Amino acid sequence: MRLSLLSLRPLSRPALRVLVVALPLMTMPAMAWAQATPAASQDASDQPAPANFDPLHATKAELSTEAWSMLKIAVEDKHADTRIQALAALGTMSDQRSTAMIANAMDDADLDVRTAAVLAAGQSKTTALRGKMHSMLNDKEPQVAFAAATTLWKLNDRTGEDILMAVANGDRKANASMVNGAEHTINKDFHNPATLAKMGALQGASILLGPFGFGITAYEAMKKNGGSSARVTAIEQLSEERTAPVRAAMLDALNDKDPSVRAAAAKVLGTYHEGDVSSALSKLMIDPKAPVRYTASAAYLRSVGASGTPASPKGSRAPAAK
Repeated sequence: MRLSLLSLRPLSRPALRVLVVALPLMTMPAMAWAQATPAASQDASDQPAPANFDPLHATKAELSTEAWSMLKIAVEDKHADTRIQALAALGTMSDQRSTAMIANAMDDADLDVRTAAVLAAGQSKTTALRGKMHSMLNDKEPQVAFAAATTLWKLNDRTGEDILMAVANGDRKANASMVNGAEHTINKDFHNPATLAKMGALQGASILLGPFGFGITAYEAMKKNGGSSARVTAIEQLSEERTAPVRAAMLDALNDKDPSVRAAAAKVLGTYHEGDVSSALSKLMIDPKAPVRYTASAAYLRSVGASGTPASPKGSRAPAAK
């Protein structure tokens, strides 16, 4: 039986913890909301690969420059879906440059991009972004504030507990004594069933999409291309075992016909600091699917421990969105 958030009585702290974990399952399924959302005019995952760039004959420095340039251009792209996909990749990193890009994205005019930036900040677990995430608790859009509250909670930060209480209690005001004395802007839309459904759908999609980010366009692209969330989940679970057979399986998955599987494998292999791994990852920097390229670029940089200043977009060979 599906539960209604609006029917919940005031919750104890332990019960609220259960709510936060279960919320995506208690609201509208992600696919149902995606089907009700108008499709983008162009699939952002189908942008062309970089032209005149051959990873097989590029030096380590050139590959690093290309990877940073590709991510920088994507996170500043005019298409929101492209920015979201770039943030999904940047969230796998935790260095100064990726942190700055994620922080800047939290000021984006698009509410879905701001939400993606919050989720990326949580994924990176970078403490330098904690203060910025706190400020997002007062975002004018309930979706963004809720994403910040749930993400901080998963990081054992209770700063947004009053927002979670507002959602859990429906139209009843949260007890300030139960929420660490925090007083954030509680938009009346926090109690709107449609708003709650959309927030739950976005949270659910963020879990299902893994390395593809949570954007609706990316979600439908994965389904259209035969993406299997079960296979992606299996890859993420296997990544906990750093054995020779698992390593070999991850390298083999880089050539899979399913783009979500290629991206998931690339994300995992970013933790391997070995020459053959980084070389294999570099080949995906010209993958036909943009989310795979972004994920592989971030994974390559992590694998080689690359540092330095990202190249200027003006001189980059990375593609601009059409």
